Amino acid sequence: MQRGRSSKPTAVVLRPLGLGDLLTGVPAIRAVRAAVPDHRLVLATTTALAPLARLVDAVDEVLPARELEPLDWAGPPPELAVDLHGKGPASHVVVADLRPDRLLTFASPGYPGPAWYPDEHEVRRWCRLVTEGLGVPADPDALDLAVPDVASPAPPGVAVVHPGAAFPGRRWPADRFAAVARHLADAGLDVRITGGPAEVPLARTVADAARLGEEAVLAGRTTTLELAAVVAGARVVVSGDTGMAHLATAYRRPSVVLFGPVSPALWGPPARAGEQGALHVVLWHGDGTGDPWGTELDPALAQITVEEVTTALDHLL
Repeated sequence: MQRGRSSKPTAVVLRPLGLGDLLTGVPAIRAVRAAVPDHRLVLATTTALAPLARLVDAVDEVLPARELEPLDWAGPPPELAVDLHGKGPASHVVVADLRPDRLLTFASPGYPGPAWYPDEHEVRRWCRLVTEGLGVPADPDALDLAVPDVASPAPPGVAVVHPGAAFPGRRWPADRFAAVARHLADAGLDVRITGGPAEVPLARTVADAARLGEEAVLAGRTTTLELAAVVAGARVVVSGDTGMAHLATAYRRPSVVLFGPVSPALWGPPARAGEQGALHVVLWHGDGTGDPWGTELDPALAQITVEEVTTALDHLL
């Protein structure tokens, strides 16, 4: 529970969503910090993401939060509260209930603010909210995350293959991921298959089909920080449109990202200052009309071939 332990004014930023959501919001969080440098910045995010949130240099404190539920806040009202969750009253009320002196949200009934544009890239959307609302520049390239101070469960230079996704519509077939993993292994790379606890069977299926040993399966065996450490030291990352792709962006690791129902113009890895050549290759054959929560493989994602992915990897490597 938050009890206002500091005499500094407080800014609360709401972002209790998934891994990719947290990472795409990092530039906006840094811009809030620039707007109120003397404030204590509290990031309200999920308990699962709290370890990663502490790797954002702009964050002073993490407040455990649940999506669209009231915050467990017992301190005095913050000076500033920012809704980086969504566009409408359902999330606006969560920060408004803190009774802040200043409230920043996108415009919706009862809440003045900047306009929401549905075709805007996720990173730039939240940067624009802070720029227009607080009058400070926001750098959409400021996506970097600190490397966690934990031992990585994989040696440096591994090839990370991440076959999982939250919904089947965004999950490329396991046999194709296995063919890609085999291609990387045949090229002399040490391959690791990652995933959460629920994705262990999928990871083992991919590893078995790729003729990799049990040591290749990291799914279900890493903490959030250990997974970040694996990606930070990886040679290359292959994944679908998931949080893993955003981790590769945050650590500037080469990646091949497979998109299906959602356009990469909205969620894809951005070209970033200081990067030489194409660090991230995006493969997509869609038109942006698919269902990201679909229960069946999205047709656009199904069109991506193993050869396309291996060709992109060969180019990167």
